[in-house]
Amino acid sequence: MIDRLIDPFGRTVDYLRVSVTDRCDFRCAYCMSEDMTFLPKAEVLSLEELERLCRGFIDLGVRKLRVTGGEPLVRRNVMWLFQQLGRHLDTGDLDELTLTTNGSQLSRYAADLFACGVRRINVSLDTLNADKFLAITRWGKFDRVMAGIDAAQEAGLAVKINAVALLDFNEDEFDRMIAWCGERGLDMTLIEAMPMGDVGQNRADQHLSLAEVRRNLEQTWTLQDSDYQTGGPASYVTVAETGRKLGFITPLSHNFCEACNRVRLTCTGTLFMCLGQNDAADLRAPLRASADDEVLRQAIHGAIARKPKGHDFIIDRNSTDPSVVRHMSVTGG
Repeated sequence: MIDRLIDPFGRTVDYLRVSVTDRCDFRCAYCMSEDMTFLPKAEVLSLEELERLCRGFIDLGVRKLRVTGGEPLVRRNVMWLFQQLGRHLDTGDLDELTLTTNGSQLSRYAADLFACGVRRINVSLDTLNADKFLAITRWGKFDRVMAGIDAAQEAGLAVKINAVALLDFNEDEFDRMIAWCGERGLDMTLIEAMPMGDVGQNRADQHLSLAEVRRNLEQTWTLQDSDYQTGGPASYVTVAETGRKLGFITPLSHNFCEACNRVRLTCTGTLFMCLGQNDAADLRAPLRASADDEVLRQAIHGAIARKPKGHDFIIDRNSTDPSVVRHMSVTGG
């Protein structure tokens, strides 16, 4: 019998999101500051160490693994890690290996990802306007991302678009994006901006409630409730006119913690049991202290025993401080 990970509230933790780098080739305005200080390379785990950590979680019953960043595909030799993790799909020990990406490197890696067993990916895309895309990403190339999405679909990958809802930026584009996703055969998820890290502006100036967004969308689209789940925090509807799924991730307007089955591992070996809390466990020390995986398993169990019931994200217009001081690129998407 597998020694499964059960948190203090009886929830089975079977989903690991692992960040392979905090670095990114974009500087999205809601995610990081333009002049970012990244982790020294000496603090970042090797790919071999990340593979051993992931294997430890799989041995403890994790069935779904999502590779994130930063932008994961900028990590040198990252396909080696996908190849190693993909073997657990072949054995049946892992149900799904997925990826969240900004799409900039997909033209290069889409076919290789499919060969490793990846079958669906999330692509972060907040606008279909090339000028606005450059403004929000600061460094991003819109045409390159579009080519990456083309390459992903040609390789056989199912693509879901993740769009962060930002006040006075893209709220007038959601109808167009839903129609575009329908034409392309893409699902889509809208996400409330999360108050993580200092990005140089008050988070209240970015926040757009998805409850309000949904009410507006229902003036144009028929949104049919769905019990579809991916293991993540989104609640889904089906857009009747397109037949595609539309998800809503609402950490602020509607807390999604009740059934949380996820933990996040950073590229330094730090395990965050909750995205919206600062408590974390150091897995790098036990990883490097012993070749005996039992030491690592005990450290993972100890961390899961501290998993909180939920997060404390708030938007306070009177404060410029983020709810969580670390940037999203550090924790992983």
